[in-house]
Amino acid sequence: MSQLGGGIGTRGPGETQLETDRRKIFRRVRHVKEELERVRKVRAQQRQRRESTAVPMVALVGYTNAGKSTLFNALTQAAVVESPRMFATLDPTIRAISLPSRREVLLSDTVGFIRNLPHTLVSAFRATLEELQRADLILHVSDASSPLSVEQDAQVEKVLKELEVQGKPRLRVMNKIDLLPEERESLRDDESTVNISAAKGMGLSALLQRIDQMLTGDALNHVTLHIPQNEGKILATLEAKSQIYSRRYRESFVELEVEAPESVLRKMRKWIVKG
Repeated sequence: MSQLGGGIGTRGPGETQLETDRRKIFRRVRHVKEELERVRKVRAQQRQRRESTAVPMVALVGYTNAGKSTLFNALTQAAVVESPRMFATLDPTIRAISLPSRREVLLSDTVGFIRNLPHTLVSAFRATLEELQRADLILHVSDASSPLSVEQDAQVEKVLKELEVQGKPRLRVMNKIDLLPEERESLRDDESTVNISAAKGMGLSALLQRIDQMLTGDALNHVTLHIPQNEGKILATLEAKSQIYSRRYRESFVELEVEAPESVLRKMRKWIVKG
């Protein structure tokens, strides 16, 4: 195009168009970078608020199409996009779930890893990876039905090592066991592995129990409480977020023997019976 209308000392219209395109691309790149930085700051503020509440974080990781978003939806009743496409999950979606002990934890879905992730994509995934670095427990979701599961798991291990989170507590979650009709009966859970089918709802109770056992943050405490009967909000909180083993009504207060997370009991210290 730069040759159109050209001549000695003239400026072709194609050169002008090229400069215009460059300016548009530069403005677009700058806008995207500004948006990424804004999102990063907002998420940092959100993360600070979550960390101030001392609620444990559990992060899902795995190769793309391992079923992380399906598992996330099954545990949280959310509506995260479930897709076999790469990078269907780009934003780190976070939801609260309740464990069998009544403890609340935050569950984070992350981008699916692939082999040799291009460095140009690192900025786009930085917020997701920051959530992973701050997790108390990592659930490594694997596709048990994939013939390439060994290679895929190795790639995930490589990424975890690059992020310097390979030393964090981790639980292997073998997903899609419903696609293994012959081998399914021989599968056994152990301390480091739980076998599930997120799509069929198989093994989810065992998974939640195992998460409950592995989390050391927001520890459970067994205490006796003397709470005034007019403290309805406090009593409702205990009903929802603790295991109540006994309850006795004595004049104007209730004597409760409970097992509850530290985050719950922190608000009730003045009613805890010492000794």
